Amino acid sequence: MYDCVIIGAGAAGVSAALTLKARGKNFILLGNPALSAKIGAAEKVTNYPGLPSAEGSGLKQAFLSSLSASGISVTSAQVTGVYDMGGYFGVLCGENSFESKTVILATGVEAVKPVKGELEFLGRGVSYCATCDGLLYKGKKIVVVCTSKELEEEAEYLASLASQMVFAPIYKGAKHLSGNVRVINKMPAEIRGGARVQEVAFGGETIPCDGVFMLKSALAPSALVPGLKTEGGHVVVDRQCRTNLNGLFAAGDCTGRPYQYAKAVGEGNVAAHSVCDYLVENK
Repeated sequence: MYDCVIIGAGAAGVSAALTLKARGKNFILLGNPALSAKIGAAEKVTNYPGLPSAEGSGLKQAFLSSLSASGISVTSAQVTGVYDMGGYFGVLCGENSFESKTVILATGVEAVKPVKGELEFLGRGVSYCATCDGLLYKGKKIVVVCTSKELEEEAEYLASLASQMVFAPIYKGAKHLSGNVRVINKMPAEIRGGARVQEVAFGGETIPCDGVFMLKSALAPSALVPGLKTEGGHVVVDRQCRTNLNGLFAAGDCTGRPYQYAKAVGEGNVAAHSVCDYLVENK
C-alpha cells in the first residue's frame, strides 16, 4: 500500500511529487509521462517566478528535469474512480487498481463540461471506461462520445462489441471505425432515461441506446470520487488543501481559479505537506 497516490502530472502533481520524495514517502504519480499537454502548449508564461517570459515547452522541460533529478517517474494511467474504503483509498485505472493511505487530486479542470444527465446516470448506463464496462454492452446499442484522438483505440474496441454504435467525436480528423458505426459530429445535448439510460438527444434527433460511453482525458472530480464536495465544478478545499473526505487532498486548477502555474505549484506543495501531517496523525 502506498502512502499517497497523486492523480495528475501537471504543475500541482509534479510539485506534490517532489515534496513527497523529499519527505521520504512511498507514493506513485499517475498521469501522462509527457506531463500535462497544457504546459507544453502554452506560448508564453509571464508570471512564473524566476522564469520571466518562459515558453511552455521550456517550463515543461524544467518540470521533467526536476522529476528526473529526483528519481521520480510518471506512471501512465487514466484514473476512472477513487473510492474511500474506510481508512484507505482504492484507485481504479481500467483493469488495474492501487491502494493508498491518502490521495492528492491534481487533475486540472475538465475541458468538456458534463452533458445534461451525464452525472445523474453515472453507473446506470453512463461509463467513462471502455475496458472496465465494455463487455457489459456486447451486442447492444451504445453511444460513444470521444473528446480526443488519443482515445480512439477505446472507441474502436467498443465498436467491435456493440451491435450498433453512434460515434460522436468532438475533434477534427477522427478515424473511420469499423463495424456498424454511425458518426455524428457534435456533442449530445442530453442523456435521458428512467432507472437506466434509454436515449441520447442530439439537437432535434433522439437516439435510443442501452449505454453511453464518455471517453475523456480528464473526468469531473464529482464523477471521479463519490461523495466529494464540489462547487461550480471545482473541489472544495481548505487552506491545507483538505477536502471533505479524510485523507483526500486536492491541488491546482481543480480547486478553482486562478488557473495559474504558480498557484498550482504552491498548492501541490501544501497538499503534500498535509499528506505528511495526516500520515503522522493516523499511524
